[in-house]
Amino acid sequence: MPAPTHSRPHPANTGGVDIRLPWWALALPALAFLVLFALILNPSDAHAASGDPAITRLLERAQQLLAR
Repeated sequence: MPAPTHSRPHPANTGGVDIRLPWWALALPALAFLVLFALILNPSDAHAASGDPAITRLLERAQQLLAR
């Protein structure tokens, strides 16, 4: 009695990869980039939180060193 033969499985598609991203996967990073870029262009709109004066002095000193 002969053994049953199995057909070969279909080969995998070697074309392109078809991955679809949801709309927010591109929109949210783009929006975050635009908001941060706007803050860099106009830093007067960015309000610092009231906090420890030592941290404020440290940040001001770092800004002065970077401006040189």
